[in-house]
Amino acid sequence: MFIGTYEHTLDTKKRLIIPAKFRNQLGDKFVITNWMEQSLHAFTQEGWEQFMAEISAMKSTRKEVRQFQRFIIGGATDAEFDKTGRVSIPGNLKEYARLEKNVVIIGTGENSFEIWDADEFKAYNEATAEDFDEIAENLDFDF
Repeated sequence: MFIGTYEHTLDTKKRLIIPAKFRNQLGDKFVITNWMEQSLHAFTQEGWEQFMAEISAMKSTRKEVRQFQRFIIGGATDAEFDKTGRVSIPGNLKEYARLEKNVVIIGTGENSFEIWDADEFKAYNEATAEDFDEIAENLDFDF
């Protein structure tokens, strides 16, 4: 499981260290792509294959489906670690997510995690915290 929040910085060559706990779960290769709220999403190979199966099952005659596919699949890149556990994030992804220096990596469950600019995540998290009770009440789950 990818859980927790980790703060890291991009190095001078704009490479990002992925937490060791996450590296151990990712394997040699994984996929990073554009995501919602100006963030990036990183998938294990298995998670990406499952996600692609869901995307492929959507009706591509719908304009929104084609837009979603172009944005997610077109923005995707295969990623792998260098010897020290760093990953290079392509310029188009760094630009989209506004990654400058300080980065937050957030676990999102079994097969993926998000990568955010630290300031963007702080602002997003503060806004979400204000509405969290209402958000939770509107979700359809019971535990």
